[in-house]
Amino acid sequence: MNTRRALMAGLSAAAAALGGLAGRRVMAEPEHAHPGAARTTAWPHVTLYTHEGQAVTFYDDLIRGKVVAINMMYTACEGICPLATNNLVRVQELLGTRVGRALFMYSLTLQPERDTPPRLKEYAALHGVKAGWWFLTGTRDDIEQLRYRLGFFDLKPVVDGDTATHTGMIRIGSDGYDRWTSASALATPAQIVATINHVDRSVGRMAGRPKG
Repeated sequence: MNTRRALMAGLSAAAAALGGLAGRRVMAEPEHAHPGAARTTAWPHVTLYTHEGQAVTFYDDLIRGKVVAINMMYTACEGICPLATNNLVRVQELLGTRVGRALFMYSLTLQPERDTPPRLKEYAALHGVKAGWWFLTGTRDDIEQLRYRLGFFDLKPVVDGDTATHTGMIRIGSDGYDRWTSASALATPAQIVATINHVDRSVGRMAGRPKG
């Protein structure tokens, strides 16, 4: 499995590609942080397929103008994936009707050759996933491009080449304000919601902040 140092290094690299460290971008209020602000780096315009079998373009259909929470998984995983998915189901419950409107949740498979839309649909149903959360597959090249762009990679080539390993992190961002950060997929649901609220300007800053 990935070391904590390598995981954070990968996420930091992705944050740098977005124009600054994720934590610093969330805490600061840059002058360009407003709807329609110029993107710091272009997102890949690749085609993916949802667990419902719908073809979607990653940026235009999934990211543009939305607040998103993105993680990576695969259906045959017997380690962190089911734990993370079950935890994110609780996050979806806390977010309620916000999910599927301006806020969306996405899970990209690390094993696109095996995880077809029907297989992802079965996995989503097994875990009680509701509308507004899509499980996504595509070609190996497109998934790899997105994995690196999102920061879900390890600096060690041998570890990074093993499709059974992954970061266990969530990339959370608002395209409209070009604000991005990360959270552990195994953090408490309240902590994950609080991180989402940090980048979602449609809710108060204190909304969803965990107590204690």
